[in-house]
Amino acid sequence: MDKTDVAHALEQIAACLDLKGENPFRVRAYQSAARAIAAYGGDLRQALADGTLAEMKGIGPATLEIIDEVLVTGRSATLDELRDQIPPGLVEMLQISGLGVAKVRQIHDALHIDSIAELEEAAIDGRLAKLPRFGKKTAEKILKGIEFLRQVGGLRLYHHARDEAQALAHVLAGLPGVRRAEIVGSVRRHCEVIRDLDVVLVVDGPPELLYERLGDAPGVTEFVHRHEHAVTLRFQSGAVADIFLSSAAELGFAMVRATGNEDHLTQLGERATARGFTWGERGLARDGRDVPAATEEALYEIVGLPWIPPELREGRGEVEAASAGRLPDLVTHADLKGFLHFHSTYSDGTTTIDEWAAAGLAAGYEYLGLTDHSQAAAYAGGLKPDDIARQHAEVDAANAAHPGVRLLKGVEADILQDGSLDYTPEIRASFDFVIASIHSRFGLDEKTMTARVLKAMDDPTMTILGHPTGRLLLSRDPYPLDLELVFRAAAERGIAIEINADPQRLDLDWRMVREATAMGVTISLGADAHNVGGMTNMEIGIGIARKGWLTRDQLLNARGLEGFLDFVKRRRGTR
Repeated sequence: MDKTDVAHALEQIAACLDLKGENPFRVRAYQSAARAIAAYGGDLRQALADGTLAEMKGIGPATLEIIDEVLVTGRSATLDELRDQIPPGLVEMLQISGLGVAKVRQIHDALHIDSIAELEEAAIDGRLAKLPRFGKKTAEKILKGIEFLRQVGGLRLYHHARDEAQALAHVLAGLPGVRRAEIVGSVRRHCEVIRDLDVVLVVDGPPELLYERLGDAPGVTEFVHRHEHAVTLRFQSGAVADIFLSSAAELGFAMVRATGNEDHLTQLGERATARGFTWGERGLARDGRDVPAATEEALYEIVGLPWIPPELREGRGEVEAASAGRLPDLVTHADLKGFLHFHSTYSDGTTTIDEWAAAGLAAGYEYLGLTDHSQAAAYAGGLKPDDIARQHAEVDAANAAHPGVRLLKGVEADILQDGSLDYTPEIRASFDFVIASIHSRFGLDEKTMTARVLKAMDDPTMTILGHPTGRLLLSRDPYPLDLELVFRAAAERGIAIEINADPQRLDLDWRMVREATAMGVTISLGADAHNVGGMTNMEIGIGIARKGWLTRDQLLNARGLEGFLDFVKRRRGTR
């Protein structure tokens, strides 16, 4: 069990309690604990053992007991008991966009519906639309939500899958007969959403005994498939893992084959065939004899290519680029000079300005770009004009206290429905830079939404377009937007477009990053962090940037402080 499992258990308890109509304060306690666990960056078991967890904000005695139980046993008796009292379909309904606890209760009480299948039927035959405060549009929206839920069923966000894969690899590496465990597949390619986990094991001896040990591994519920050199396991959490067995001599082939997507592997196989090799399930052969490939570099060399970074192995031109010697020199986390897009206690963050400065200094950043929400974001405690001077004074004090890092006075200003930016021009000009983002009115059509964004980009105080398509992975589709027009305007006006590294967003989509940079757009990488734990979002964002073939020169906050400020000055026309 890892922090993902623990947070999920706490979220499920909160949902069940809410559906039962329990005390709202008790519900919020479990919700707060789930958020605290999900954001915690350290070793959860160690934090439990040394008392750190008991002192963490958002963790109380009741939730601490649940956490301990889940970590030790893999289950929660409280959750099991609640599941016996609440139809599981009601909890599933909460995942549908637009359905909160009140509406789910109303549907259940009025129509006696306790499954998504029954809900879909009621939406189609008109019963749902007849309920008070529902109507035809709400029923249609629920149908779209059900379809979306089916499309993303079984998928996990990257950071959850990565944590699960790391925990699984650690367990597998400790089994007798296993010499090495390597995470491969879509996790290694840094895909934004993951269906299955993939691990390659270097093993000694025949696989039969190892298969028995795998069946006894913590959390394993069944063998889904079993072959001579591969097995698929299902875990109690619902995760599915493909385990591939390899000898040390074939490890390079095994890792390449288990990492690249189908298109990438097809192209490698074609190159191998053209050179007289046979590309099989277990390795390469020539003239009936096995050709060892102990490393990935050796395998790529055999097919006449340099090593291709895992993030690029998507069959989107990387093989041709490698063959022509045109692979990009991808950006790395070490290239980052600035940490951008984070929120403090002045809006919806939980970390103070001084704490942010200390954390940025400890992380080795040259500068930090504070961007609390603007006043229009009332739901996020947006920064009122009267509070700006006080906030800026705190920034000045933090800079004096931490001379090794520069804290910049930024803001995340809402793009309003008419395309204007929140605050007056004079107030916006008082900030060192402005990220402009859409947080409301997502239902506009493409033409109207595009016009809204383009008008915002006319404003010279705007430095960065934040999370440009508004998507929430596995939860909300992007709003309609003519990205070609937006990219062209950004390139012409010197506005950066953000890759928002919040693992629920990862927006701009990596597939569009190449299109943006090809048109001359500068990319900004923003953490969208609301506490110090969110600083790790940057590592996830770098993976997405690399998938988008991004180089250091194309990333705004790979520039030093003066380079960043010069970018702002050029945009404002005050150079």
